[in-house]
Amino acid sequence: MTRGIEVGEDGVARCSWAMSDPAYVDYHDKEWGRPASDDSRLFEKLVLEGFQSGLSWLTILRKRENFRNAFKGFDIAKIARFGSRDVDRLLNDAGIVRHRGKIEAAINNAKQYGSLADEFGSLAAYVWSFEPTNRPSKLDWATLAKTTTSPEAIAMSKDLKKRGWAFVGPTTVYSFLEAMGIVNDHLTGCFARAEVEGLRKAFKRPRTGKKS
Repeated sequence: MTRGIEVGEDGVARCSWAMSDPAYVDYHDKEWGRPASDDSRLFEKLVLEGFQSGLSWLTILRKRENFRNAFKGFDIAKIARFGSRDVDRLLNDAGIVRHRGKIEAAINNAKQYGSLADEFGSLAAYVWSFEPTNRPSKLDWATLAKTTTSPEAIAMSKDLKKRGWAFVGPTTVYSFLEAMGIVNDHLTGCFARAEVEGLRKAFKRPRTGKKS
């Protein structure tokens, strides 16, 4: 079997990182790499990637429903109105990652969202503007193992920081680009690679432009 690919008991070949836990299998098979254009969903993922910093994604995945409850379903407008009482509430919520810096960053980023969406039309239009071109048609384990960021992720991270966003380092941003289908990092040999590429080809990229 190709390195980085593992066949499950169901006979399906997947990226081996997904095989360590049933929650990972479900996430890999149904979500990871599938293109998205909903601002709330994109914002949620960018926030959760920030919370993941220094932790495993599985830790966040197991707490995701708790995060959704704590952050009002990731309604960006509601989060932008969070104040000190909400910070205290979240710091006392054992169902999420209780890290003041990450909590305050999530609230801050919601506050910064409006100006970005006004400029680009949506968060979706903004993040998809960083989609790379000329990606290889095949991806092996050795290449992916060395890839923790990309020129596009570095550029997006730098731009977001200039706009006042926090916990959006290049590695965090690259993980976000992978997860939301802006790049397809399913390995060659994984059943999902061709599926995701088909979804990406059919996906209508959001256009940039000021909100009317």
